[in-house]
Amino acid sequence: MSVSFSYYGELCTEVYDLTKEVGQSFDGDLEYYRSRLEGCKGRILEAMVGSGRVIVPLLQAGFDMDGVDYSPEMLASCRQRCEERGLKVNLYESHLQDLILPQQYEAIIIPGGSFLLIERREDSLHALRRLYEHLQPGGRLILDLFLPDNRFEIGPLGGTSTFHLPDGDIITMESKLVEADLFNQYKITYLKYEKWRKGALVQTELQRFALRWYGVEEFKLVLESIGFSDVTISADFVHGKPPADGNQKFVYEAIKRT
Repeated sequence: MSVSFSYYGELCTEVYDLTKEVGQSFDGDLEYYRSRLEGCKGRILEAMVGSGRVIVPLLQAGFDMDGVDYSPEMLASCRQRCEERGLKVNLYESHLQDLILPQQYEAIIIPGGSFLLIERREDSLHALRRLYEHLQPGGRLILDLFLPDNRFEIGPLGGTSTFHLPDGDIITMESKLVEADLFNQYKITYLKYEKWRKGALVQTELQRFALRWYGVEEFKLVLESIGFSDVTISADFVHGKPPADGNQKFVYEAIKRT
């Protein structure tokens, strides 16, 4: 029997809206991006913008922002969140590896470790090349990554989470790790979303969730191979703090050569 998987569909977006509220900061990431973008006079692109957790407060802070994401459901949520606050923004639907936008940017950001969601290594390299081409000379790419924890060495894991929506509906999310390849640095989890209304199942959605990770120094070399220069790595959203262990978040800042 064939199974049809969604890509960040309706139910996934509803869970994102609930768990990644506008302006919500994870480990200080929002404050970090805002501080590192201070002084930007030109346009800034948030790639893999999702439903607007980061771009909305940056727009409210006065930054000139565009956003891009592949999920139309996520973009619809982001657009609605901006409209509710009277914010004007250009939102584009595209894979990063296929990105063709009408202008270049002074800075491009990818918060939330989202770059790891590009499953195929060749696609991630194409994406970085497209981002490089969409930067102005001297422009900056800023993104953060993380490493998987050691639990993935011991075999398939799973679990169920429950999310209570404001309208009284309930979404359950069942996760099952189906593949983990530490040598090739990726893992694949199947997510099953079910929406319940007054005890009745009203909607189901399946998602194939892939995560590909990179060694801390490895990703610096990847950026340099694309053409980026002056690559710096900071840990835990403290600029200049050197990485010290695998449980930290790693923020990369890289410059397009002039």
